Amino acid sequence: MKRSEVLDAMGQLKLYGMRTAYDEIIGTALKRQHEPQQIIGDLLTVEISEKQARSIKYQMTIAKLPLAKELEEFDFEATEINETLVRDLATGDFLDYQRNLVLIGGTGTGKTHLAASIARARIRTGRRGRFFNVADLVNKLDAEARAERQGRTAELISRLDFLILDELGYLPFAQTGGQLLFHLIGKLYERSRSSSPPTSPSENSPRLR
Repeated sequence: MKRSEVLDAMGQLKLYGMRTAYDEIIGTALKRQHEPQQIIGDLLTVEISEKQARSIKYQMTIAKLPLAKELEEFDFEATEINETLVRDLATGDFLDYQRNLVLIGGTGTGKTHLAASIARARIRTGRRGRFFNVADLVNKLDAEARAERQGRTAELISRLDFLILDELGYLPFAQTGGQLLFHLIGKLYERSRSSSPPTSPSENSPRLR
């Protein structure tokens, strides 16, 4: 099979990682006289890495995080926030125990930055999540209710590993909106309880200070 035919076949099979790295891997293999098994292994490794990268990029987009911020960009020295605890939370252990993380502080204290960076760290390990401004989520739930399409957002969120609710308590909304939000959170809580998570090593909520 000619090179052009190989590349065309890879494209048809959507083996984009292999297709991109094909010339480099084959060129190296010829120079170093690699065995066929190693050539195939190198191509597969590149393809797996490329698919993982595309999956992470897709999940980052789906999460709709408002900031592309990392923990390394956060100035811990300018705050009283416990850096060790935050970095521990970024490992995602609290998700394994289905515990909630609540960030409390005034405007400009970095809550959204920390939430987004922790979320990005977890998405890179295969977790799926979604960011919502609470007012926007309530409006979405209200629109669904008025259109008699209740449950669509709840069904979507129930498939995720985590949900970020930003600006909870900052903006007032109607009583009906509060009821819809409470109902959604209740359904998510029931789902988490029914999945029988492992016993948490500590029932105390983590504090960032």
